[in-house]
Amino acid sequence: MNILSKQHLCRLLSGAVAVLGLLTLASAQSNTKILIAHRGASAYAPEHTLAAYRLAIEQGADYVEQDLGVTRDGVLVCLHDDSLERTTNVREIFPGRFVDEQVNGRTRQRWRVRDLTLSEIKQLDAGSWFGSEFAGSQVPTWQEAIDLIRGSAGLFPELKSPDNYRSLGIDMPSLVIDLLRRNGLDIAGADDDTPVILQSFDNASLRRLADALPTLPRVFLIGTSDRPTLITDTRLREIATFATGIGPAKELLLAQPDLVRRAHALGLTVTPYTFRSSTSNSFESLEKEMRHFLFTLGVDALFTDNPDRFPRQP
Repeated sequence: MNILSKQHLCRLLSGAVAVLGLLTLASAQSNTKILIAHRGASAYAPEHTLAAYRLAIEQGADYVEQDLGVTRDGVLVCLHDDSLERTTNVREIFPGRFVDEQVNGRTRQRWRVRDLTLSEIKQLDAGSWFGSEFAGSQVPTWQEAIDLIRGSAGLFPELKSPDNYRSLGIDMPSLVIDLLRRNGLDIAGADDDTPVILQSFDNASLRRLADALPTLPRVFLIGTSDRPTLITDTRLREIATFATGIGPAKELLLAQPDLVRRAHALGLTVTPYTFRSSTSNSFESLEKEMRHFLFTLGVDALFTDNPDRFPRQP
């Protein structure tokens, strides 16, 4: 993927582009579509490890996603959950460091990222749960992820549960802003080989990012808890005041396929999630499912666990 193609979605999403809406519509009508590796190449390597990020690059990802959490000592790390027990051996290494929390009406023991320091988290094995060949893989810091990906693909970080951190006095948006500035990635076009697109379910965080980093694209994520009928033009116009694109769960687009057209009309790109070979649905294959979203519905990009199966052409 050449530099111009790799930057395509970033340019479309950038709030600094005055003709954003026209460019977005042109993208939807063209065959230039963008591949985002969801948690890395997470169908083939343990999610959010350097191995998964490295493989995503090898498989041609235009962007690599990082979910972000914050350690007890204020370091951004890459992990999907806000606790460590699903993807590490934290139960064995720190058996007494859990808290009891209610999850879906049940009490569960959880080892929260924010309760352990980076040094402690680095003692964990983040690969063996996926396969013995990945034993010893660590939870990477976001800086480590940036260092690995930079020059080879774009960054697509998600601020995970920033409201939870906010309630504890931890300012996640500020940590993200500061790290991007230290890396010289806080302005669109600062590094042609490593464009940055920010994402979150939290509109307050995206508003903060819009104020501090106005040229960087921002995607507002929309989950399945949102009924499709609630994604009205009025709501889309409100989203467009702080975001440059939407990232809906793919089920929302199947229920309301005109959402793509309506978002594009307001200058918003559309980047649905998540496409994976491990999920069964009415489509005959993962490739056919992705083609339907990309070339029939006209989305601009999509998140997939299987970067090697992304269809570049209809």
